[in-house]
Amino acid sequence: MNAVNAAGWRPSMGDSGQATGGVATASGDYGLMLEEALSFELGAEGKCGVDLDAADRAPMPGLSKFLRKEAPALPGLTEPEVVRHYTRLSRQNYAIDLGPFPLGSCTMKHNPRLNEKMARLPGFADVHPMQPQATVQGALEVIEQLADWLIGLTGMASVAMSPKAGAHGELCGLLCIRAALDARGEERDVVLVPESAHGTNPATAAFAGFKVESIPATPAGRVDLAALKEKLGPHVAGVMITNPNTCGLFEPDMKAIADAVHEAGGYVYCDGANFNAIVGKVRPGDLGVDAMHINLHKTFSTPHGGGGPGAGPVVLSEALAPFAPLPFVTRGPDGDIHLVEEENRGEGHGRSFGRMVAFHGQMGMFTRALTYILSHGADGLRQVAEDAVLNANYVLRACEDVLPAPFAKSGPCMHEALFSDSGLAEGFSTLDIAKGLIDEGFHPMTVYFPLVVKGAMLVEPTETESKAGLDRFIASLRSLAERAKAGDESLHSAPHFAPRHRLDETQAARKPVLVWQG
Repeated sequence: MNAVNAAGWRPSMGDSGQATGGVATASGDYGLMLEEALSFELGAEGKCGVDLDAADRAPMPGLSKFLRKEAPALPGLTEPEVVRHYTRLSRQNYAIDLGPFPLGSCTMKHNPRLNEKMARLPGFADVHPMQPQATVQGALEVIEQLADWLIGLTGMASVAMSPKAGAHGELCGLLCIRAALDARGEERDVVLVPESAHGTNPATAAFAGFKVESIPATPAGRVDLAALKEKLGPHVAGVMITNPNTCGLFEPDMKAIADAVHEAGGYVYCDGANFNAIVGKVRPGDLGVDAMHINLHKTFSTPHGGGGPGAGPVVLSEALAPFAPLPFVTRGPDGDIHLVEEENRGEGHGRSFGRMVAFHGQMGMFTRALTYILSHGADGLRQVAEDAVLNANYVLRACEDVLPAPFAKSGPCMHEALFSDSGLAEGFSTLDIAKGLIDEGFHPMTVYFPLVVKGAMLVEPTETESKAGLDRFIASLRSLAERAKAGDESLHSAPHFAPRHRLDETQAARKPVLVWQG
């Protein structure tokens, strides 16, 4: 019988019954998590869950040329085989309903089922972008209410609701800044981006036509204010700053940064992806922010990943509000809500930079986010931030004695705990810890990001994880760190108990096998 350690690691046994240090079994199976063949490999000719009668009439005139000369090469499977095949595949798909996603800077938290129920109401689920506005007053009111909440929570003047995701929101904010500079008759072409910003920030600035100049971080993991001030000048359009930053730290000089940029004639863009760490506690508008996107999936629990749907509303200061994109929602004197889609309609919107999307869209995301906000209220949203920060600090302090935490001495972290692989035995790295977590039944944390830390391991537990759940994760992380520090060679080949073992990631990227060859 296999031994089980305190963190749940089960070393495999060799023929002699001695532990082999976690070598995978010959079949690749472990427990009930089976190695699943392709449907083509499972099927056999002549097996089918459905009996199909032969055609009792000739094809319609002109269609006989389309008749198959031979049967299609489809797998033959019985109905139980089909059901079991896809059920087994689904069990190999890790999901938030199975366990935590400790991905730093991604905020993969539980989405309350109440949100899903509301989004599936017929009036919301079936709404169409081409419907007459008179028939979608309820949907437009949801957009207006959500917009009011976002403005209030951020302390900003207005919000553009049409951007589809975080990077799309970044582009929206920079296009507003460009439009404002054009209105002033200024040709500023540089955007400053700190090292601790999200990776999309410099990419978006370049895509918007700006040159990017990097701002270094201090040893404490924050923006170097002095270095930023040295780069300011008439050529600088603004700064893109992530706060809290990708090191999981709040920028205490945020107001000083904004004041310096404004004095130099630039604008302040804040990446709001980590707004869940400060929602209800800090209003970015009070810190001098001019534009900030809000990832609804991160802060307000709409679905995350899979290529969409997404929503990245952008809140704007008074200076940038007139340049917001179309369309936008407004309430008329008659009390009806209107979707303004023409540039010459709506007071103060004659300088809009135009449209980013064909339709407003994202109705499901708006409905889920507003449901989340209304079910929590202002006090509940404040607790969301407090619990997210509490959980991250719990992980940080519980593991800092076995994994180096480069900024732990700088004080509490925000919503993320950041570790380094610098304390592991020679030859062991972050990748070994991440792959080992799969054997422990956990999705790995974000690895090798942010780049300012060697072998970074960025853990974001989110506010929806319980203390008991965090204790299980912490026990596994500590066990893996101790094994890596002791030079346990079995970690180099982890995971051992997953259906798919460690791949050659370089070859997997360069020579992927995407097609089954029968």
